Amino acid sequence: MERYGYIRVSSKDQNPDRQLLAMQEQKIKKHNIYLDQMSGKDFARPQYHRLLRKLHKGDIFIIKSIDRLGRNYGEILEQWRIITKEIGAEIQVLDMPLLNTGGGPEDLTGVFIADLVLQILAYVAETERTFIRQRQAEGIAAAKQKGVQFGCRKQDTPDGFETYYALWKERKLSVRKAAELCRMNYSTFYRRCKEKEDIEKNSFKL
Repeated sequence: MERYGYIRVSSKDQNPDRQLLAMQEQKIKKHNIYLDQMSGKDFARPQYHRLLRKLHKGDIFIIKSIDRLGRNYGEILEQWRIITKEIGAEIQVLDMPLLNTGGGPEDLTGVFIADLVLQILAYVAETERTFIRQRQAEGIAAAKQKGVQFGCRKQDTPDGFETYYALWKERKLSVRKAAELCRMNYSTFYRRCKEKEDIEKNSFKL
């Protein structure tokens, strides 16, 4: 039986020391502690997947808090299922001992309670995130009604845009050359071209 610790911080600006210290207090071997420290945008977790490949039945997977397993309700439950059901390892959650599955598969009551508590906590966390997003959206909508503007002011389109757009669309000019002649930033010119194409397509459908 091996004990493994997993640490995740969502960006390189966050400090993993608090989680690392918690793992060291559990007397986990240094080479059995896996750390992912990267952007949470795509949730890429190479060290987490390396750890899963190391895990065997009866091993103990240790995390500081349950949200280290995933970003939302579905991900947390899926990773919990993979670790406890597919691999057959135990999970120890340092901040929430009630979730620990260390009683073994024969401890059906303990497993049931841990699974039930997990689902409740994951649901509550996901619901709270949904409420936060809803409150943010409502706040933005209310601010817009009061005339507050968000984001950068859209750059005016130069008078010659239509001409260079047509030449680009007819493949008589590259997008970079057309943008240069139009005296627009390349990415801005290309974005405006795609916006105009979408408008034309929608008008055609109507």
